[in-house]
Amino acid sequence: MSKELKTGIVLIIVIIAFIWGYNFLKGQDLFQPNNRYYKVEYNNIGGLTKASLVTLNGLKVGKVDEINLNESPEKRGHLIVQFSMHNDFKFSKNSVVKIYSPNPLSGSNLAIIPSYTGEDAVSGDFLKGEIESSLFTSIGERLDPIQSKLEKVIVSADTLFHRVNNVLDKKTSESLRNSVQELELTIVDFRTTLGSVNSLMNESSADFKETLKNTKSITANLSKVTDTLANSNIGEIMKKAEMTLSSVNSLLDGMDKGKGTFGKLVNDETLYNNLATMSKELEELLKEMKLNPKRFVHFSLFGKKAKPYNEENNKVNKTTQ
Repeated sequence: MSKELKTGIVLIIVIIAFIWGYNFLKGQDLFQPNNRYYKVEYNNIGGLTKASLVTLNGLKVGKVDEINLNESPEKRGHLIVQFSMHNDFKFSKNSVVKIYSPNPLSGSNLAIIPSYTGEDAVSGDFLKGEIESSLFTSIGERLDPIQSKLEKVIVSADTLFHRVNNVLDKKTSESLRNSVQELELTIVDFRTTLGSVNSLMNESSADFKETLKNTKSITANLSKVTDTLANSNIGEIMKKAEMTLSSVNSLLDGMDKGKGTFGKLVNDETLYNNLATMSKELEELLKEMKLNPKRFVHFSLFGKKAKPYNEENNKVNKTTQ
């Protein structure tokens, strides 16, 4: 065998190995040709790529071969996924091909949910497709409404801040700054006042303690007085006082009715009139004795008679001598 022939054979083997390795990395096995092809239509493939696995009840049975856009006008934007199977598993056309993600960090694969009712699926048939919600898809679906509301809140906050900026112009900012400074001065004055009050309280604490001591002493004395009153026979005293008042009332009632000496003295008008007359006559007698003393003490060597009583002169305090 010539050297050139050996080189050609080695080159052919290397090329075949390269082609086989390239297709093997793509998921194609040249020594096990694909038997059947199926197509599924999706509006979103969720990260599915060529050479993604196809499983049936968890067993790898094929791979994704092609992903193409649907060119029909009524389904523009939809994707047609073609996958192939390497074995002769049979299932009906009612089976479902679902896109799923084995874990959050890996890509998507296809899972055949087989159905055995109805006509068997043959190569080239279109199967029904579904998408299984992954963790991130569910989170995204939940976050979409929150994102929309958050955007509205941000817009409202931006509008609010814009209005606040319009309100807080230079003049308003200056007034607000002055108000803050005045508030700070007020707080300083308030602290000074509190310091003065504390000093006053410290100075008055001794007097306050003495006052409390005196109050305590007064309270103790009052307690003793109340104890004495509690121990005394208040009921008996009140009873005797009531009897005394009753006797006084009876006495006053008898006096009012003219009973007894003092009652007759108070209520007898004749006695009052006699006393009044006697008082008047006594007054006239005293005046007469004062004006004409010789009428009562008379001494005459020559037998001269005293002048008689003159009522008119007595009324005007005039002597008759």
